[in-house]
Amino acid sequence: MKALVRPPRLAPGARVAVVATSGPVPKDRLQAGFNVLRGWGLDTVPGRHVLAQHREFGYLAGTDADRAADLQNAWCDPTVDAVLCARGGYGAQRLVDLLDWDAMRAAGPKIFVGFSDATVLHEAFATRLGLTTLYGPMAAGIDFIETTRAQQHLRATLFTPETVRTIASGGTPLVPGRARGVTLGGCLCLLAAERGTPHTRTSAGGGLLCLEDVGEETYRLDRYLTQLLRSGWLEGVHGVLLGSWQECADYAEVRPLLADRLGTLGVPVVEDFGFGHCEGALTIPFGVAAELDADGATLTLDWPALR
Repeated sequence: MKALVRPPRLAPGARVAVVATSGPVPKDRLQAGFNVLRGWGLDTVPGRHVLAQHREFGYLAGTDADRAADLQNAWCDPTVDAVLCARGGYGAQRLVDLLDWDAMRAAGPKIFVGFSDATVLHEAFATRLGLTTLYGPMAAGIDFIETTRAQQHLRATLFTPETVRTIASGGTPLVPGRARGVTLGGCLCLLAAERGTPHTRTSAGGGLLCLEDVGEETYRLDRYLTQLLRSGWLEGVHGVLLGSWQECADYAEVRPLLADRLGTLGVPVVEDFGFGHCEGALTIPFGVAAELDADGATLTLDWPALR
């Protein structure tokens, strides 16, 4: 697996678009997120349908076509330097095939930030645009609005990425050791759901795989991991970083499952790495060559995530 193209970092005055790719966005939370971003000296612009809600399917922020148009228009706007997802939920799978990837590739590299449901888009940006992306807080997310660590780590990654080349999580080794590879991953259920679809990698081989999820029963987590194992998608993976498992079963129940399903890979695995659906979530760059030290619970990037 090769490292991907890194987009340019941000500077004060940069223009950032915020779009709703998945679920509907509360207006007050969007405004609070904008206040944070503007406090960083960024020029924020909302997508046209960022506050929309689908008339029939209330879990979607407007129609698939409108959500896709907002994302594509923001990406292809030459004045926009970065595109941030407003929130997660569900819906990215429904819009990803509606995007004009040739037009987006022609627009050149820029920053994409999001997590959870945006996992689908991270995979698509990697396979269609060959671009490094940031698995991090979303503009209208409660964690981003309320938690200083989440804000500070994303801000440093965006503006001074050389200061966060080593990401120290305070986690613990599930399987000890060191490994090198290219970072990838996201929300476990979506990685499993994407098997066999367009716009996604055919294998995690050569990668440092980041996994997390939210609100899933243990047997469902078992199903997703088993699907990735049986499909061969995990063959050749070099290491695994485990993030948060919020609103799943007690971790004392989840941990043995992770050890059972991932311990057989024979690679280093670190747990509680502090990304995903947790308080103070760290921003993890995807598509960057790095070294995982499971014993020290660190991820050291070969170079800054952004140029």
